Amino acid sequence: MGEEINDNPSGSGPADNTVAEGNGQTVEAGVKYYTLEEIRLHNMSTDTWLIIHDKVYDLTGFLEEHPGGEEVLIEQAGSDATESFEDVGHSTDAREMLMQYYVGELHMEENDAKSGESSSEMAI
Repeated sequence: MGEEINDNPSGSGPADNTVAEGNGQTVEAGVKYYTLEEIRLHNMSTDTWLIIHDKVYDLTGFLEEHPGGEEVLIEQAGSDATESFEDVGHSTDAREMLMQYYVGELHMEENDAKSGESSSEMAI
């Protein structure tokens, strides 16, 4: 499935046990990292992923429960919704609830790329 990457081929000291998977994911210490390109594929009502504070959430199962309506989540699907999420002023309970939909992190190299993009003004 994945291929182990050893950043220390000389054998002196611990290896960086990062696993690169063929589908764009990188798994490190139990955390999956996704690229923007991969996250953008999850942009519909049957497969709804959002990025909030560089964390990736699969909110597909939450769409019908969202107090603001599923449309606002679908509008942001496959993209960074941090600004919209913060503009609404979600409660502590909402932030804690979000964790049950956590699937991974935005790949670190992608953070710089996304900062240059403009995000939608629609509030979540």
